[in-house]
Amino acid sequence: MTQALTSTSDWLAIWSAARGRLRRDLGVPVFEAWIGKLSLLDFQKGDLKFGAPRPFVRNWVANNYVGRIEKALRAEGGIPTSITIVLSASETPAVGGGLVSEQLTAPVATVSVLSPHHALAGRREDGLRGTGGQAFFSRAPDPTMSFASFVEGQANGLALRASRAFADGQADDVSLLYIHGGFGFGKTHLLNATALESRRRGWRTLLLGAEDFMRQFLGALNRKETLGFKEELRAADMLLIDDLQHLCRSTSTMSELLHTLNAYSDLRRKLVIAADRPPQQLETLGLDVRSRLLGGMVIALDKPERDTRLGILRARAEEYARRRGQARIPDEALERIADLEDASPRDLIGFFNNLTLHAELTKNPLAFSAAVDTIVRRGAVVRKTSIEDIQRKIADFYKLDPRDFQSAQRSRRVARPRQVAMFLAREITLRSLPEIGRRFGGRDHTTVLHACRRIVALCNEDPTFKQEVDFLKQVLGKGS
Repeated sequence: MTQALTSTSDWLAIWSAARGRLRRDLGVPVFEAWIGKLSLLDFQKGDLKFGAPRPFVRNWVANNYVGRIEKALRAEGGIPTSITIVLSASETPAVGGGLVSEQLTAPVATVSVLSPHHALAGRREDGLRGTGGQAFFSRAPDPTMSFASFVEGQANGLALRASRAFADGQADDVSLLYIHGGFGFGKTHLLNATALESRRRGWRTLLLGAEDFMRQFLGALNRKETLGFKEELRAADMLLIDDLQHLCRSTSTMSELLHTLNAYSDLRRKLVIAADRPPQQLETLGLDVRSRLLGGMVIALDKPERDTRLGILRARAEEYARRRGQARIPDEALERIADLEDASPRDLIGFFNNLTLHAELTKNPLAFSAAVDTIVRRGAVVRKTSIEDIQRKIADFYKLDPRDFQSAQRSRRVARPRQVAMFLAREITLRSLPEIGRRFGGRDHTTVLHACRRIVALCNEDPTFKQEVDFLKQVLGKGS
């Protein structure tokens, strides 16, 4: 066992070496902003007391960097039993973090140092904290969306293996993984599973949606706390961002995203991003951001083949049988649903949930068979007509560019056809209101609901307009 160090010179030497280690690990800007401002004030039997010049620095270091300080001290031979951060009278520490005798009387932020295993566990439970003491992210990983519950197939096997490699720490040569694919293809499941596994291994993991990233950054910008946002974001060992296509065109947000990508690349930390299209098609992002994304590992998620679709349904059926005891879904019904060629995993889960609901409510074999027929017929319509098909057909009918539906234009020439397209998307597809809104330029679900109600009202008021909408619905029902 290492002998406890008690002399002032020993602790000064260890703290000076730990400062050098932290400077290398965190980078000079981060180090100078937080660690460089600390002074070693006192120690008694391994109970270290550091001084910070201002309350904000004291609180931020206590909440975010005590674990790193402890790790650096242990790496240099120190054995701290507790670390306390207090306000000190000196803002500029002596060279090497010298011992300062004077300190102010102030409330103390105390953090007890545990063993490395327990310290990491505690950080995993607490999560990353943002400015103002609020949770930095609201997306807690769903324990049911793990690697174990992900059904592998030809269309998603490469993305699954790459995600596992990132979560296991095996992809040392690549810092960025970019997964893209259609809605409901499993991108969020893979990001969630990666976050679960990396947290289990003790990594500080931050899981964000693109809207979370934008909201947190703009909030910090308004509060003039962007430095805290940047440092907290870069403190994670792994950052995962979902639905990148929803990021707005704000210049400041784009700039911060680029800085984040560069920072993670420079620090060799892991960054996993998911979107509904490849980087070169993300027109809302600048060329510099797209170039950085293309420099990572880019993997596409394709439509699942029949075996994978059937595997997803059977996995759901097994889980359902475990929860419901003797209740079982006939395999013939699952095979009929699996024959829907263009159904995404999310569509399949929706079909299965409808099927089990019918089974529970009717408890009638004939009614159950009719429910299967209904689901297959409706699924066939979904197979033939996607939201993109609807947008393309409606734009062609009204002599518009499909991209007009994504724009912010509110002129009657664009707004009315957009409302028609939203109405038909809700009528023909199984997409939810929020998802339809996202496909129309990231609009809110209330906008979609208003559009649907408006079209219904116009159809009741204007027979000619109703004929127009019915004609479009008939055309779309015949496939694209």
